[in-house]
Amino acid sequence: MPFVGNLIKRGLALGAKLEQRQGSPQPIQYQHKTLKGLLKKSATTAFGQYYGFKDILRSDDFVKAFQMNIPIHDYNKMYDKWWNMTLKRVDNVSWKGKIKYFALSSGTSGAPSKHIPVTEDMFKAMRRASLRTFFALTRFDIAPDFFTKGMMFLGGSSDLQQGGGYYMGDLSGINASKVPMWLRPYYKPGVEISKINDWNKRIEEIAKQAVDWDIGAIVGIPAWLQLMMERIIEYHNLDHIHQIWPNLQVCVHGGVAFEPYRKGFEKILGKPLMYMDTYLASEGFIAYQSRPQSNSMKLLLDNGIFFEFVPFDEENFDSSNQIRANAKVLTVEEVEENIDYALLISTCSGTWRYLIGDTVRFTNKEEMEIVITGRTKHFLSICGEHLSIENMNAGIRAVEEQLDINIREFTVAAVENGNFFAHQWYIGCEPQVDATAVKKILDDQLKSINADYSTERSEVLGMEVEILPIHMFYDWQGQRGKMGGQNKFPRVMKPELLKEWQAFVHSYIPSEKHR
Repeated sequence: MPFVGNLIKRGLALGAKLEQRQGSPQPIQYQHKTLKGLLKKSATTAFGQYYGFKDILRSDDFVKAFQMNIPIHDYNKMYDKWWNMTLKRVDNVSWKGKIKYFALSSGTSGAPSKHIPVTEDMFKAMRRASLRTFFALTRFDIAPDFFTKGMMFLGGSSDLQQGGGYYMGDLSGINASKVPMWLRPYYKPGVEISKINDWNKRIEEIAKQAVDWDIGAIVGIPAWLQLMMERIIEYHNLDHIHQIWPNLQVCVHGGVAFEPYRKGFEKILGKPLMYMDTYLASEGFIAYQSRPQSNSMKLLLDNGIFFEFVPFDEENFDSSNQIRANAKVLTVEEVEENIDYALLISTCSGTWRYLIGDTVRFTNKEEMEIVITGRTKHFLSICGEHLSIENMNAGIRAVEEQLDINIREFTVAAVENGNFFAHQWYIGCEPQVDATAVKKILDDQLKSINADYSTERSEVLGMEVEILPIHMFYDWQGQRGKMGGQNKFPRVMKPELLKEWQAFVHSYIPSEKHR
């Protein structure tokens, strides 16, 4: 079907050009228009009336008035004062109308599920963002007939939980229950399989039917995509995934840094894939990789989200990484490249100046491109070492390269070691290697890229490394009901989860599936 593929690709390329033409206004103009639209639509809500949105809109500088009058919120503040009412079926709380869907999200902290409202306006925004991502594929070196192939979306179950007049579930499951018409001919694994709640049963059904599908792209969180492909290969007794999906060309991923999974992917592929990064959180579609010459992602500035940025430093965050009351907050025109910022968003789902918990860095301000550098709560700094997720990933890459191993999962915890503190690393790798060798490479790499860490390691900070089977991580996820969807293994293990994890590690018996 090369002819059909060429037609589709040309149509998508035209859509991409139209998107570029619309890009002539300055980013701040897009953002002003977005904020003004959000304020107007929610001016009569309880939140809008409480904070005087109508007066803010009449201000000479409505952006500054918005920042001065609306406090910064985290999830607990939004939920305790506002969103709890939406779950009680009160309408017009922080967004116009009644909320029918809630995305359940515990992030990687292990906390009880958060209920993030998902409005019809947000569904529309996510569909627009998905189309732009699809348009962007035409800029990559992809054969035209790719656009006639199926797309495997591996997310949460679309069989949503019912509340008192509303539905809730993993965001990817909610989106799977509302697949747009243009996508349905390409959407796999299809409606029936997507409804299966049990992760292992869903993967087993995908493995059985994989031979009947001509897949061109896989979409999801890397860990779950890898497990899916491994099961398909095992089920059909293959050497690699391209023996059953010869036209697989693209992996659209998000949720976590891809690099820890690259080696594992390469082992189960027959030929290289093109990787495309996306930033889709439970709170909204934030950014996507728009061009092949960059590994960064383009912020969606005109799609229902107003962005603010707080420099992630000691001036704005305390030693517990809590934002300070007088934190400096910037707009898109004020940010600089190569500085880590905590991200604040106000959205068409009724989040307002909401600290989403991610830190980002602008790599190209002209293109408005960012990379995710970590989580505000996932920086280890128990004695001033300021170790970031980005540092941790760099250390893990060094271990993989020097020992020629594949590390798919890892987690780090802060523990007391006598009168000192220590970082306790749990690393899942294949093949299994000596922990002493891993520790030396990891420690040396972290010292070389983080001066604060190097100083503290020479004085008060210890380090311990334990090597574990990779599937131990997934067995623990399964035991906690956290397999698939947007669930990720925590890179930094918080104290409330550490005891549970340690007990699991010490008493581990492999599941039947992984023996």
